[in-house]
Amino acid sequence: MEIVKVENLTKIYGKGETKVVALDNVSFSINKGEFVAIIGPSGSGKSTMLHLLGGVDRPTSGKVYINGTDIYSLSNDNLAIFRRKQIGLIYQFYNLIPVLNIEENISLPVLLDGKQVDKNKLNEIITTLGLKERVNHLPNQLSGGQQQRVSIGRSLINNPAIMLADEPTGNLDSKNSREIIDLLKYSNRKYEQTLIMITHDPEIAKEADRIIKIEDGKIS
Repeated sequence: MEIVKVENLTKIYGKGETKVVALDNVSFSINKGEFVAIIGPSGSGKSTMLHLLGGVDRPTSGKVYINGTDIYSLSNDNLAIFRRKQIGLIYQFYNLIPVLNIEENISLPVLLDGKQVDKNKLNEIITTLGLKERVNHLPNQLSGGQQQRVSIGRSLINNPAIMLADEPTGNLDSKNSREIIDLLKYSNRKYEQTLIMITHDPEIAKEADRIIKIEDGKIS
């Protein structure tokens, strides 16, 4: 079952002599539950691709469908709501709220929707991530690997249609990198989460079901 569909996606920055074509008429689809790695050299367009899939930026032309919704037909406000509910974002630098503890950081997307947190789901995620003894800790009391686990938990709490991971191991040592990749693969299988990950590491990319390579804004 197709969950992501990209049609003729193009992103251009600047004009004239400063014009840069970051993505050039890219099309592909991803099935529900698939783990896809997007790789490519620096400046190839892979980060631009992730931002467009996540509704963080708008394309110059083309369409992105997630769960059948043309996300760029939505207003900015409705796109922000859709993104919060349907897209889990995992960044290289965690982006945790420093004054909130682990439990509060993971719960934040649900609270922003004005909903009650499903405590059973929250506890299951915290236990799965190995953070049960750290629930009342603030981000600055955690290691880098633990902070990235919190970021993964936050991306899972709303049961999004897709999870987007932007170099999730780029700030970690090899041991923590291995643990984070294992956790992402585990959540991909356990929760049937569609996972799309950008990485510069070919060994990590090999863990995916499929690899999409981007060069000069095109799928190579």
